[in-house]
Amino acid sequence: MSIHLIDAFDYALPEQLIAQTAMEPRDASKLLFYQEGHIHDQIFKDLPDVLPKGAQLVFNNAKVIQARLFARTQTNAKIEVFLLQPHELEYSQALSATQHTQWQCMIGNKKKWKPEEIIQIEVGKAQLRLKQLADQVVDFAWDGGISFGELLELVGQLPLPPYIKHTPSKADQSRYQTVFSKIEGSVAAPTAGLHFTENVLSDLDQKGFKRSELTLHVSAGTFLPVKVEQYRDHTMHRESYEINIETLETLIHSDCLVAIGTTATRVLESLYWAGIQLLNGIERSFEIPQFVYELPYKVYSKEEVIQALINDLTKRQQTTIYGNSAIMIVPGYTFKMVKGLVTNFHQPKSTLLLLISALIGDNWRQVYQHAIEHNYRFLSYGDASLLLP
Repeated sequence: MSIHLIDAFDYALPEQLIAQTAMEPRDASKLLFYQEGHIHDQIFKDLPDVLPKGAQLVFNNAKVIQARLFARTQTNAKIEVFLLQPHELEYSQALSATQHTQWQCMIGNKKKWKPEEIIQIEVGKAQLRLKQLADQVVDFAWDGGISFGELLELVGQLPLPPYIKHTPSKADQSRYQTVFSKIEGSVAAPTAGLHFTENVLSDLDQKGFKRSELTLHVSAGTFLPVKVEQYRDHTMHRESYEINIETLETLIHSDCLVAIGTTATRVLESLYWAGIQLLNGIERSFEIPQFVYELPYKVYSKEEVIQALINDLTKRQQTTIYGNSAIMIVPGYTFKMVKGLVTNFHQPKSTLLLLISALIGDNWRQVYQHAIEHNYRFLSYGDASLLLP
């Protein structure tokens, strides 16, 4: 059997284990603690007691936007517009725009929306006007005085994952955000972070664990299953990330980075390869391709790579790296930055499960079988795991 077959990463997920609502309180979720082949059942609030001494936790501070919009055509057909990412703009620019912006979108019932037709959504006494452009881009225009982000808060709907069956409730508005969410733009939550409470964060601080933040704007592509037989033939989704120089300076001295979620993991590993490109004399680019780690680069230490990134920012008198990553972490990958991972339990045949397998090898089956047998809750609103290979 080829080691690249996606069927090797399938498992039977009982439907009743797919969490439909979030645990209250957040830190009452179960925590499966895996270390060097051994599994222990914990509660999430115990996390500070089981983390490795000296660990530095890296959080994704992305905030979910109200990314689903509904409108009617002139023939009364219902159209859903699902925002994916800004078109040719940074997230902050697109969300702060006050009259006009363009986004790449998924369009539901697209055949009923004539290409030249402008459809409208009422916003109080004003109107939000939508027009299709090429390549799934939608043009949004409105009368000034309010930002696009504020408009979304008024007329948008929270984009709960497709496997959560209820219409978003008032509780979801807060529960599908982390308590440390700051930077708007994601269309899915960095779900490993949903378990943290202010009490857990305070406990981490009191026990001397360092905390850092970065941003990856989670896209709807995170839910896409791998539909090709050979997972290496899957086209990985592209997501925008940002990290500031102060965070880089904290990472350079840490020997044990624990990523809070697969999203933070992908940023940290992408940063390594961005630095490798700099050190190999490649023209500066923070666009990270799917299998960047298979390119014939000379390899450097984590410290050398991060220092190169800091030096580049300093030379350019910049404070923040903005980039896009399509990195696909699969079995056989050697992690360059991340030593441990806090994450939820992921769908069969998903790129997220491939990442888990890359971290802990075939033991992912043992972990997932244990979780199923012990009634752990799965997916976005489910329970958590701490994986230390």
